[in-house]
Amino acid sequence: MSIHNSMLPLTDPVLVSAGTRVPRPGATLARRLVRRLPTVIAAVVLFFFILAAIAPYLLAPDDPLAINPAAAFSPPGPGHLLGTDESGRDIYSRIIHGARPSLLIGAAATAAGLGLALVLGIAAGFGGRWLDFGIGRILEVLFALPGLLLALVFIALAGPGVGTTVLAVALTTAPGYARVIRGQIIALRASPMVEAATVLGRSRWRILTAHILPNALAPVAVLATLGLGQAVLWAASLSFLGLGSPPPAPEWGTMLSAGRTYLSLAWWMTFFPGLAIVILAGSATVLSRSMKAASSQ
Repeated sequence: MSIHNSMLPLTDPVLVSAGTRVPRPGATLARRLVRRLPTVIAAVVLFFFILAAIAPYLLAPDDPLAINPAAAFSPPGPGHLLGTDESGRDIYSRIIHGARPSLLIGAAATAAGLGLALVLGIAAGFGGRWLDFGIGRILEVLFALPGLLLALVFIALAGPGVGTTVLAVALTTAPGYARVIRGQIIALRASPMVEAATVLGRSRWRILTAHILPNALAPVAVLATLGLGQAVLWAASLSFLGLGSPPPAPEWGTMLSAGRTYLSLAWWMTFFPGLAIVILAGSATVLSRSMKAASSQ
């Protein structure tokens, strides 16, 4: 006596073949939510920091530069959520208001690095054999130098400042972007789409703008998201060394540099700005990996 599949409830796992079972819809939905939870959390965190950069007084109405010597070195508590620094300034307000310069420096450095990488990547991937060889050697030299050392050399030559920090971070991140873009262009040059356009007599400029660039720039969004967190980390490192925003500016790297003097007395002055940098960089990394996984499907 046989049992027809149509008589079984759809919500129960049924044996469709040897060793194969159909999972419950609820269990499948739960697994999808668990897989996407890190991405959702990362997106929410980035949205919070972007909101802090756009409207800091909405999240922290107190003046980040207002001093209160009587409240100096207050530990985290009800009056000051994340404590105060040596001048009585509220750490929470300074972190929220510090999101704007940190994100602006990171975004500007990422945009400048991607712009330089596009020029180098397009020239190397589409400009001919000798141009590719010359740009490849330049990129290898830049890769051979430690990123922080390269940024320090550039700042030593150009002078400290926010604009110099942006250019220094862009210079350290551009070689990696350029190598990815060059690889994409070279792969597309050998594709049937470009070969067909060449046979049809399309010009090199039209092939580049209409067929190669729109497809080669697909991973740029992923690179930009990943590069944002990396650029914020580099900018904070340079500010920590005294080469970025001068104190008492509410910038995360500057706050780290000021707090290291009082590390044994007021650990929160260093811990919370450092935590903000780690959370922002980690969220950008998680979101970029999710975008890469979604684009590859």
